[in-house]
Amino acid sequence: MPVITILPHPEYCPLGDRIEAPAGTSVCEALLENGIPIEHACEMSCACTTCHVVVKQGLASLGEMDEAEEDLLDRAWGLTPTSRLSCQAILSDEDVTIEIPRYSINHAREKH
Repeated sequence: MPVITILPHPEYCPLGDRIEAPAGTSVCEALLENGIPIEHACEMSCACTTCHVVVKQGLASLGEMDEAEEDLLDRAWGLTPTSRLSCQAILSDEDVTIEIPRYSINHAREKH
């Protein structure tokens, strides 16, 4: 099972973490299932950018990015060349390291 290393985030994961998730799971699902409450305002339907993550290692092992995700990422706060929407980033058998950006474009954040 691949391991996701989450770099420290002051709100969601202050000390960072390492979690396991089955291949075929989205990064967002894996985070939520392991108690890391990443924002996901559109309920993982690829309609917003609140679950944006920066992939520090293992980018090539994630599922291909489709056009809808590419278009949405243009609106993400703190966009980088290795940015992905965690709801669309599907794990394979390789480990990944991610950083959750400090901010998102969601001004009216809801608790999930």
